[in-house]
Amino acid sequence: MTEPRILVLIPARMASTRLPGKPLLDIGGLPMIVHVLRRAEAAKLGRVAVATDTAEIAAVVTAHGGEAVMTSADHPSGSDRVFEALGKLDPGRKIEIVINLQGDFPTIQPQDIGAVLGPLGDSAVDIATLAAQIHTEEEATNPNVIKLIGSAVAARRLRALYFTRATAPHGDGPRYHHIGLYAYRRAALQRFVALPPSALERQEKLEQLRALEAGMRIDVTIVDTVPRGVDTPADLETAREILAKS
Repeated sequence: MTEPRILVLIPARMASTRLPGKPLLDIGGLPMIVHVLRRAEAAKLGRVAVATDTAEIAAVVTAHGGEAVMTSADHPSGSDRVFEALGKLDPGRKIEIVINLQGDFPTIQPQDIGAVLGPLGDSAVDIATLAAQIHTEEEATNPNVIKLIGSAVAARRLRALYFTRATAPHGDGPRYHHIGLYAYRRAALQRFVALPPSALERQEKLEQLRALEAGMRIDVTIVDTVPRGVDTPADLETAREILAKS
């Protein structure tokens, strides 16, 4: 049974420089955005909608039985797009928690989408996200893999201290691969999008550092696997192979 106070929003746009038209690329007979939509629906958390600035994406979503909301083409980030969509879909402000699920995660597990909500059981937490432990040196040293540095607050849960493209923390011990799925309290999302980009955000090119620099608390659920994000033709082929086996 879904929860009426939770909204899952999937921001999607066509303007990918490395993989043009990404949301509509075919994976096993379905556009990628539809795979993500199906995963979100299978999580059974709440209302699900795709937030887009492209009529073609909206048409594909609705043709496959999903809900789409049109947003401005001028947003600098998915978070801004999600905030506009929230206002359009819930003008009565009944939604309390918003999940921002990237539209290029066609292999994400529905249970992992649900796992992001756990930290919000603590009223001190503003934003929740996911991470998985890093097991290879290539992953640890790859600047495209965002590393989460955090302090343990419970089993399989961390309080985020920093996010970086560098290999961190130094020394022996676990390192964590951040997964870019977020659950926001409504007030936290509103505060976040109103903040100007921060110094560390600009330096690392990581939006979530804006929240940490502003003193907002981000807690993290540790999950077992990292979903395959689709940013390149090679990623697309990998996603096709994974989903062909599932």
